[in-house]
Amino acid sequence: MALRCLSQSSTTFSYLSKICGFRMHGTKAAASVVEEHVSEMVGTERVDEDYADVDWDNLGFSLVRTDYMFATRSCREGNFEQGCLSRYGNIELNPAAGILNYGQGLIEGMKAYRREDGRVLLFRPELNAVRMKKGAERMCMHSPSVQQFIEGVKQTVLANRRWVPPPGKGSLYLRPLLFGSGASLGLSAASEFTFLVFGSPVQNYFKEGTAALNLYVEEVIPRAYPGGSGGVKSISNYGPVLEVMRKAKARGFSDVLYLDAETKKNIEEVSASNIFLVKGNTIVTPATNGTILGGITRKSVIEIAIDLGYKVEERVVPVEELKDAEEVFCTGTATGVASVGSITFQNTRTEYKVGDGLVTQQLGSILVGIQTGSIQDIKNWVVEID
Repeated sequence: MALRCLSQSSTTFSYLSKICGFRMHGTKAAASVVEEHVSEMVGTERVDEDYADVDWDNLGFSLVRTDYMFATRSCREGNFEQGCLSRYGNIELNPAAGILNYGQGLIEGMKAYRREDGRVLLFRPELNAVRMKKGAERMCMHSPSVQQFIEGVKQTVLANRRWVPPPGKGSLYLRPLLFGSGASLGLSAASEFTFLVFGSPVQNYFKEGTAALNLYVEEVIPRAYPGGSGGVKSISNYGPVLEVMRKAKARGFSDVLYLDAETKKNIEEVSASNIFLVKGNTIVTPATNGTILGGITRKSVIEIAIDLGYKVEERVVPVEELKDAEEVFCTGTATGVASVGSITFQNTRTEYKVGDGLVTQQLGSILVGIQTGSIQDIKNWVVEID
């Protein structure tokens, strides 16, 4: 499919013409645009940084202890105290924490990138904050305000600035946590909640050579049930996921695609990612109906696709439609936009197109460019924090 620019407005056209004005060759194309566009925007040499002692060229996905964590607690009225930074691992929790709090915990995931001029960027942090607030309401928890959330994340990044990888080498993966930290017995909510933020440097998932995903369709255990907490990032949601993933990986699959709990006839999402099917000029993805997490990367990719002229359908997607797709990809904070090479359902393996010049690669390159500051951010998605 040829790349097309839609002149919906002069501003949008300038943004899209920047995207469409190069021939894509994997991540190398995105890198070339990074260098070209940054030189236009800032016209300065990259600022030397005091980096942590890390082999940035061989950075993986394992947890790395950085310098500081951010923490704050709620009082009985539900308001959160002014947060503070503490040395990593030195946060003291209420000694009564963990007494039958019934899994009251929410997680978020986000990344900080270093631009070529040394500035550090966050991608749409307000959406993570809003999603945590909605999740807290659903789980009967107190939550920090959107501003408190963003401020906690910013402080964590600034305090761990030396752990933000050099441009193109990866990102600082941030993990905001909200959990019940006060004593409770029976079916009662915790009396106190703690909000933590910590980070760990990770490599780029989209780095050259990353293999396409091969998924297995799970027919027995669903990802979430209607009326439950599937549409929020509740820690308790991931218990069954881990067990199913363990079994799938033992069989050589990279991840699991789940069906809906009620009919077991419609696809919903992958373990920690949303899924998309490409059929010509149409991109199809399951609608977020309460059991499917409304991913921030998902939302962003949909907006980019619409800007590029694709038709995006958010609807019920029967599992039989998998055989009709030309491309399939997953989206998430960790993976960005990840190609799916094959999906196995009832012992039948369906393969999909992967590689350069496809819709998946196009959307992934644009997303990465915006996140890293190499493509003009006309939507104001990126926040500079220093």
